[in-house]
Order: sequence, then C-alpha cells, then structure tokens
Amino acid sequence: MDGVADLAVVALLVALVALLVVGSLLVRSRVREMLAQARRDADRIRADAEREAQRRVGAVRAEQERLLAEAAEQRAELERREQRIAAREHRLDGEARRLDEARRRAEERAAELDRREAELSRLAEERRAVLERTAALSAEEAKAELVAEVAGQAKREAALLVREIEREARKNGEARARKIITLAIQRLASEQTSESVISVVHLPGDDMKGRIIGREGRNIRAFEMVTGVNLIIDDTPGAVLLSCFDPVRREVARRTLEKLVADGRIHPHRIEEAYEASRREVDQSCVRAGEDALVEVGISDMHPELVTLLGQLRYRTSYGQNVLAHLVESAHLAGMMAAELGLDVQLLKRCALLHDIGKALTHEVEGSHAVIGAEIARRYGECEDVVHAIEAHHNEVEVRTVEAVLTQAADAISGGRPGARRASLESYVERLQRMEEIAYAASDGVEKVFAMQAGREIRVMVRPSVVDDVQAQVIARDIAKRVEEELTYPGQIRVTVIRESRATETAR
Repeated sequence: MDGVADLAVVALLVALVALLVVGSLLVRSRVREMLAQARRDADRIRADAEREAQRRVGAVRAEQERLLAEAAEQRAELERREQRIAAREHRLDGEARRLDEARRRAEERAAELDRREAELSRLAEERRAVLERTAALSAEEAKAELVAEVAGQAKREAALLVREIEREARKNGEARARKIITLAIQRLASEQTSESVISVVHLPGDDMKGRIIGREGRNIRAFEMVTGVNLIIDDTPGAVLLSCFDPVRREVARRTLEKLVADGRIHPHRIEEAYEASRREVDQSCVRAGEDALVEVGISDMHPELVTLLGQLRYRTSYGQNVLAHLVESAHLAGMMAAELGLDVQLLKRCALLHDIGKALTHEVEGSHAVIGAEIARRYGECEDVVHAIEAHHNEVEVRTVEAVLTQAADAISGGRPGARRASLESYVERLQRMEEIAYAASDGVEKVFAMQAGREIRVMVRPSVVDDVQAQVIARDIAKRVEEELTYPGQIRVTVIRESRATETAR
C-alpha cells in the first residue's frame, strides 16, 4: 500500500509540473501577443503624430508664404506711392514756376494799361483845350463832342471797376469755399478702419479642434465646401482662424462655426443647417444696418427696397473703406456744407447717402455703379435732384446742380482723408473675384467656386450629373491656363475640381 501511495504522490507531482509548464507557455505566448500589440499601437501613434506634424508644418509654411506675399505687396505699394509723390512734387514745382511767370506778365500788363490810361487822359485834356480854343465850332457841336468824350471816359472807368469787382469776387469766393470745406472736415469725427481678410473664432478648449477636424478631416472639408471659407487650425490656444476675401462669406462662416461650437454636434449635415441659419441672420443684419444708417443721418422716409440695398453695403468695401460707413460719412459732410451755404440740408444728405447705392448691384447688373444707382433711385421714387447727383458724382454726365457739386465734394473728402482707403486690398480682392469669374465661365456644369488659401487655391465644385471625371480634369486644366494668361500673381495657384455624388433615401 505504501508503494501505491508513493506512486500516487509521484503522479500528482508530475501532473503539477506539467500544469506549471503549460501555464508558463501560455503566459509567455500572451506576453508575446501583448508586446506585438504594443508595438503596433506605438507604430500607429507614431504615424499619426508624423501626419499631424506634417500638416501643421504645411499650414505654418502656407501662412508664412502668405505673410511674405502681403509684405512684398505692401513694399511695392509704398514704392509706387513714393514715385507718385515725387512726380506730384515735380508737377507742383512746374505749376509754381508757371504761376510766377503768369503773375509777372499780369503785373507788366497792368503797368502798361496804367501808362496807356495816363496817356489817354493827357491826350483828352489836350483835345479839350484845343476845342475850347477853337472858335469855329458851334455850341451844339461842342456839346456833342463833350458828351461823347465823357461817355468814353465813363465806359473806361466802368470797365476798370468791373474788372476789380470780378477779381475781388473770385478771391473771396475761393476763400469762402476753403472755409466751408475746412469747417466740415473739422466737425466730422470718423474712425479710421482697416479691412481684414481673417476672422478669429475662440473655442472653449483645444479638444474642440479635433471635433472640428472630424474623422480623417471629414468635418473641416465639409465646412470649407459649404461656406467657401478657408478654416485654419494651428497651435494658437483656444482659437481658430477663418480666411476669405469676401467679408459676407467670412461673416456667415464665423457665425456658422460659433453655432457648431456652442451646440457641440459637428457633422456635415449639422454644418449645412447652421450655415443656412447663419446666412439668414446676416441678411437680417444687413437690413438693420440700412435702417440704422438712416437713423444716424436723420432721414425717415425712404423706399424699403432702397433701405435693403443700403444695408447690403455693410459688407462691401472700396479700396479698403467700408462703403456704408463711407456713405454715412459723406452724408454728414454734405449736410454740414449745405448748412454753411444755406441750402436744403436734408436733400444734400439724401444725395450723398445714396450716391454709391449702385455698388450693391454691380455684380448683378452690367454698367457703372453711378448709372445703375441713378436708375434704381428713379425707379423707387427719388426726386430728380437726387437722381442727377447720383449719376453725376463721377462726371459720367455733365453736372447741372449745386447738389451734384456738393455730393462730389463730400465723396472726395470722405475717400481722400488719411487712412480711409488702401489700393492694395482692393486690387487683391478684384484679383480673387476675377479668379472665381474665370472658374465659373469654364463650364456650364460648375456649381460653386471658392478662392481659398489667400488666393493660392481655386476650389471648384461641379455637378456630377453634368460633368464626368474626364471633363473634370479638362476643366481644371482650362482654368489653370486662363489664370496664367489673364492674371498676374506671386507664386503658384492650385486648381482643385471636386466631383461629389450623394445618394439620399428616406426610411418610412
């Protein structure tokens, strides 16, 4: 029995050893699997980090290139301004020399006229003495001769008096005009604003940037495609940037992004809903801006369509100057000058406030904004003086009224004051708008066009039912060729044609 017990113990020990060996092998296999999984996770994290670093480096480089291009444009603009100032000084020097020469000739001619007048007076005295000594003349003949001589002398004195009065009136008139304009400029208090092509949207935290980007960049692509605005996400803590040359489009995108961040739900369908709501809000704010402009100027009766068009100019700029602010400023200046001259202040304010109303439709109607604005004002019941002031403020028609002259003066003062306008921004915006026009004209299948990345990329959305993949390549090549031929720009411009198909069904 003892032998059997020993064998049982030995068997039990052998079984335990076998179990320990098997467990050790299983643990070692599990450890190897965990190590392999850890290596795969580390490789994936490293790849994600490298892709993110490359994306951020690309964004930083693009921003650096944009800033360098803007600096080069500003430097070129300064050089052009210095050249224009030098040319203007040269012209002024020439004008001063010519004025001095004309003044000298006028003084010599005046001295000559005085000498001739003295000579004529002496001859008249001699002739009168001869007549008095002559006894052969009758009383009637002497009387007629004397009357003719006195009449001639009176005419000469009258001509001299008229000339002196005209010279004095011209001198006083110029001084009076300078005084009126100076008083109007001194009474006007206006801010100097500079238009920007970038808006900043603050975020509650940096984790929101990942939600804005979405899985594999899906959300950010959908946002840029819907709004047409470039969304820049960099290392700036708690903020992202919106870049677009069109201020209306940028404002709609800013409100859209703020709605998405406040709601927290960010996906392509929600982006489209927020965009439509923001677009309606911007339209309503434009109407309110037109009404506020009327209140500020002091005009109460105006056709609602004119008020709507006036409010649309809130986001329109001309050489970097906000058009609506320019109109309000011009209206104040015109009213001040009208008060100094004793004219109808309300009429002058109305003329100046509406003189650029045609700019609200220049992208829809062919022609000069002055002519378009005059037709709009006439259509909505404005008086003929207002219509004439609008169509004549750029001398496209002959100026016939004092109101038109004062409207021109108010427009020139508002646009010519320091800090009001910048030619570089206007030319930059015109170039981007021309890019979009070229892309729209490339094919009938083009649905949307957006100039992005500060003008370095043209993104074209085409209708998939009209344009196939081959035609999309042809459209991209044609747009790039036309841009090379018609525009002047620094660096390179990338043309991207997007053909996206959507399938939508409803579950009932």
